[in-house]
Amino acid sequence: MKVFAIDLSICNGCYCCQVACKDEHVANDWTPYAKPQPDVGQFWMNLTEEVRGQVPKVMVSYIPRLCNHCDDAPCIAGCESQAIYKREDGLVIVDGDDCTGCKLCEDNCPHDAIYFNESLNIAQKCTGCSHLLDNSPDWDVPRCVDQCPTGAIQFGEEADFADFIKDAELINPEAGTKGRVYYKGLPKKFIGGTVYDPVEKEVIIGAKCTLKDTGSKETFKTTTDNFGDFWFRGLKDNRTYNLVMEMGSKKKTIDGILTDKDLCLGDIPM
Repeated sequence: MKVFAIDLSICNGCYCCQVACKDEHVANDWTPYAKPQPDVGQFWMNLTEEVRGQVPKVMVSYIPRLCNHCDDAPCIAGCESQAIYKREDGLVIVDGDDCTGCKLCEDNCPHDAIYFNESLNIAQKCTGCSHLLDNSPDWDVPRCVDQCPTGAIQFGEEADFADFIKDAELINPEAGTKGRVYYKGLPKKFIGGTVYDPVEKEVIIGAKCTLKDTGSKETFKTTTDNFGDFWFRGLKDNRTYNLVMEMGSKKKTIDGILTDKDLCLGDIPM
């Protein structure tokens, strides 16, 4: 069974995966695997870009998103015309000849990975470039994988990616669809700030910063760098934290920091 393994730590947001997908499928009819993808409006491989935090503590996250090729795919279960099926290798295909355009699959997909082609009156999505895998001896990976310059997107047998999968995550796991697209490095919340001495009007280097989850009591520690900056990364969503900053006899506390979004606490006098 095939899987996609995506390492976001080495994705540089170059959009090569998205462009390669468009190049392979726009104006090309790969029936029975896929009808031509429209020029605009559909991204079977969709690189999303998110700017997180507030100036001056800002990060940008890139996430390649595609059909999850779920083992418990609600699009298959809900297709009245039985136009959607799962191959033996795990890839999920929409048969454009059998699709009646009812749009039930688009409504049922919790991952927003199915598009509707108004001109052809059919549902469409990523096929894992199964037309290449089946018919070309020179191709053993989809175009998006082949064109990824950093190797962030990989594709192959599940057994070969066992080590990757054990430390990876699914997008939208609460949907319970048992997706076959695994990610490492999915963005987690961060808290950052700058500590400074208001009297000396200088940043404070080496201040001890301790962040404590008020619920779980989990504690994170770091020190301010040469710019007086501190970062706490990899925090959980919607948790409340207390922050203590110390340098010699000086101490500053900020309570009730909620990670409902990525936070820059700004310049903090101590």
